[in-house]
Amino acid sequence: MASSHKPNILLITSDQQHWNTIGAINPELHTPNLDRLAKEGTMFSRAYCPNPTCTPTRASIITGTYPSQHGAWTLGTKLLEDRHTVGEDLIASGYETALIGKAHFQPLKGTEEYPSIESYPILQDLDFWSTFNEQFYGFNHVELARNHTNEAHVGQHYALWLEQNGCDNWRDYFLAPTGTMDPSIAHKWPIPEQYHYNTWIAERSNALLESFKESEQPFFLWSSFFDPHPDYLVPEPWDTMYDPEKLTIPSIVPGEHDRNPPHFGMTQLDNPDFRYLKETGREIHGYRSHLLPEDERKQLVATYYGMISLMDKYIGRILDKLDELGLRDNTIVVFTTDHGHFYGQHGLQYKGGFHYEDLIKVPMIVRYPGHVPADARSTAIQSLIDLAPTLLSMCGIAIPNAMTGVDQKNVWLGQNEQARDHALCEFRHEPTTIHQKTYVDERYKLTIYYRQTYGELFDLVNDPNEWHNLWDDPQHAGLKSELLLKYAWAELGKEAMPMPRIHHA
Repeated sequence: MASSHKPNILLITSDQQHWNTIGAINPELHTPNLDRLAKEGTMFSRAYCPNPTCTPTRASIITGTYPSQHGAWTLGTKLLEDRHTVGEDLIASGYETALIGKAHFQPLKGTEEYPSIESYPILQDLDFWSTFNEQFYGFNHVELARNHTNEAHVGQHYALWLEQNGCDNWRDYFLAPTGTMDPSIAHKWPIPEQYHYNTWIAERSNALLESFKESEQPFFLWSSFFDPHPDYLVPEPWDTMYDPEKLTIPSIVPGEHDRNPPHFGMTQLDNPDFRYLKETGREIHGYRSHLLPEDERKQLVATYYGMISLMDKYIGRILDKLDELGLRDNTIVVFTTDHGHFYGQHGLQYKGGFHYEDLIKVPMIVRYPGHVPADARSTAIQSLIDLAPTLLSMCGIAIPNAMTGVDQKNVWLGQNEQARDHALCEFRHEPTTIHQKTYVDERYKLTIYYRQTYGELFDLVNDPNEWHNLWDDPQHAGLKSELLLKYAWAELGKEAMPMPRIHHA
């Protein structure tokens, strides 16, 4: 039997959720369960992702290192199996570890040199997944899926669950590679809520909580939701929960891209020519036209909010199960997302190489009754690479030297005001196309591009909406030089030290 003083860990993540889409800070949204979590814990208003795409950030969450360090630096790459993860440290300390939902540590297409079990055809080999019991990146138990809404990538444990629950026609709700659903279907997803992956994640998470309670082992459970990542689809009645005409719809400010790098303004053209950035022939997230009809812009916000509210319902089911099992007081609960989202801000949609706060800042709530201050708000800068070392520290486990995230334990406990004075965010598509990095501190944000003289500099105090790029402003030349030096120091400071020095020679 494990020592009872070891805290449990429940990590709940959404996918591509804007930082301002929680009812506790945005009254236009209905999220009673996330609001409850915020009331019972601390909400961090300055949390950042290390990369505004899925695989890099998710790999950073479990390794405690930056994408440029763990190697899964963009979508379509793979987190190599030899990378050390936080789950391995927890297992070594007697923890049960499990992940339910989205992993996305591997690409949808593997190669002989870099095989991927998250790829076709294994993805949809249900016989394979029905007997899969291997440790997966430090998780003793995984139940996985890969699709967002009705994508063709449905399979793995989610498809098994659908069949076990009597949904024999589950393929009717998903776009198979050959196309079995009308691709014009938008906003209203015909799948019944009882078969939605939110229902699956909550049900299977709760089953694991019951088993952990019975075994009396401390646990690390990651309940990894897929929404509100587009496509914008949600089952009824959630598709009509929000009236598009009553919502605040973000939009571009005329002239705001006049002093930005050229690709910003190009997104506002009907047929932009990004060929100069596509030397490999592969698409780059966000480098296309972002123009949408006005009615569609409004409706997608309403659907996006509906997806969040539906997800909130099933997050509540998991929180309720903690209470029911008497696990609440000894469980650290962290809610966050992997990166943000555009739904009209700056005239942009979805995501890409645009390091506005909308995309790189993320919602983050921490609850640990009697330890983390309740009903508190903190402006301390957090990075998602800090999760692994901080969780280890909260559990009294030594942090591996190779982890470059910062231990935020004393900040979470309300004992220190801050543990870091800056955050770094990376975005890289190909070595010779888009490669940018951002340094953000308490007031300023600086973004540089590989082998480019353009960049971005924003004053987040005087210009919180980031409408005025100061990069080429002569009056801010000295500030730009100072921030470039601070960015260089930050890059030096993030270097991993896996081997401590044990002798002078």
